[in-house]
Amino acid sequence: METSPGRPPRPTPASRIDQPVTGRARPHTPEPAGHGPEPALEAEPDGAADPPERHTRRRGILLGLGVVAVASAAALVAGLLSWSPEPVDPTRPLSAAEAERLAAMRVTAYRDVRSGVRVSVGTGAARTELVGWVDWARPLVYLDVGGPGAGAERGLIQAAPGALVARPDPAAGPTSAPPPLVPPTDRWRLRELPAGHDVASALDLLLSLSGQRPDPTAAEARWLGRETAAGTPVDVLRAPLPAGPAVAPRRQFRLWLDRDARLHRLAGRLSDDTPVTVELQRSDRPTLRPVDALGGRPGLPRALTDAEANRLARLPARLRAAGGAALTGTAPLGPTANLRAAGWLSWAASAAYLAVGEVDTPGRRTLLRHQKGRVARVEVAAAGGAVDPPARPPLPPPAGISWPPAAPATDDLERLIDAAVRAAGAPVAARSAVRLRGDRLAGHTVDVLELRTGRAQLRYWIDRAGLLRRLELRTRHGVWAQLDLAPGRVPALPTANRPPATGATPR
Repeated sequence: METSPGRPPRPTPASRIDQPVTGRARPHTPEPAGHGPEPALEAEPDGAADPPERHTRRRGILLGLGVVAVASAAALVAGLLSWSPEPVDPTRPLSAAEAERLAAMRVTAYRDVRSGVRVSVGTGAARTELVGWVDWARPLVYLDVGGPGAGAERGLIQAAPGALVARPDPAAGPTSAPPPLVPPTDRWRLRELPAGHDVASALDLLLSLSGQRPDPTAAEARWLGRETAAGTPVDVLRAPLPAGPAVAPRRQFRLWLDRDARLHRLAGRLSDDTPVTVELQRSDRPTLRPVDALGGRPGLPRALTDAEANRLARLPARLRAAGGAALTGTAPLGPTANLRAAGWLSWAASAAYLAVGEVDTPGRRTLLRHQKGRVARVEVAAAGGAVDPPARPPLPPPAGISWPPAAPATDDLERLIDAAVRAAGAPVAARSAVRLRGDRLAGHTVDVLELRTGRAQLRYWIDRAGLLRRLELRTRHGVWAQLDLAPGRVPALPTANRPPATGATPR
């Protein structure tokens, strides 16, 4: 083959040199003399002629893909073994019948009148337990307070809207028990629990569980399931209660409600986030007796009979004939003014003389002198000891006492004493009085009459002989103060003009 000077010869394609020849043989053409070796052949497309390092890189890539595939398979298997379906919410909106029962829950409580209760407020060492009864119709709550967190509230309590009286018993055991159906008559005092206090919140919650009209059913109310309470099938609902001092607005409670719209149990949190549980014993519903400070045993008010009206009309003359009375008084005027009094009253002289003490400050006494509607007080030291029952004042008064000028009656105890002295004045019209009930006091059968006059709300306890045995006054705190009277001869009492002589003849 001819070549041009200075131009290299044209190479023969490698594919035609290295591959074996099949079929018809091709004639061999000798290479012209003077030509050098052929240049390097191009790489084969299938990689058979690749360098060694290219094979190593391919094996690494394949190995990595294999590791990833194994890890993915392992993760998939582990996920399948640990997989569980998403939990299904078992709750649902209330049916029409359930919503109707929830709306009627408080009306049903009001119609049922009473129920036994067991309340637990708080947890652990701060837990307070209350056991007793609630009367929604009166309304009244009567409970024994115990539990590790009861503290100074341990003992008995009775509460009505706006008023709470307590009978502390620090020596009581830690476990609560139902209180006596007939409450003790002594050592009760007016209390004022701070807002948010466990006991105060529990009382508010109990009283809020009744109403005279159906409540609207909240849209967020839910049905949670079915259980039994004291053998009664109940639906467990979640719904807010009517907001009040103890319940924050829209606070959710669990309610165990039966098919007759009676609540058996509730659990939730009070407005300060304290946990509370209330169990209602619907079959335990005795008639409750309020203590005297809350009005005493309930009755059926009615008009006076002729005999009762006659005794009321003749009362002033009988009191003047009796001359006077020894008296003891209980006046719950405030949380720090639970007063006890003892002394004498003279209807003949329109005067009274008493010693007054506060149950929580036994070391002090106040001597009170009342005459013709005006009162003078002087404070004196007293020997230590219980104020309930109190001791009568000294006669004659201690030497060296300087009585301040007398002034009109101001507090409820002074108004009560003034009413007792005035009972011997003008007769009370029968049309302004109603008979509340019959009762017994100090061995005497009495009629309890309530006088509905413009000046004050009074109650006369008149025995069958026509004598006044107790006088009650409704105080500004909504509770009743009492003077118990034993009509008869009394000593001469100190007056503004003349102190009684030592050994003065009683009259």
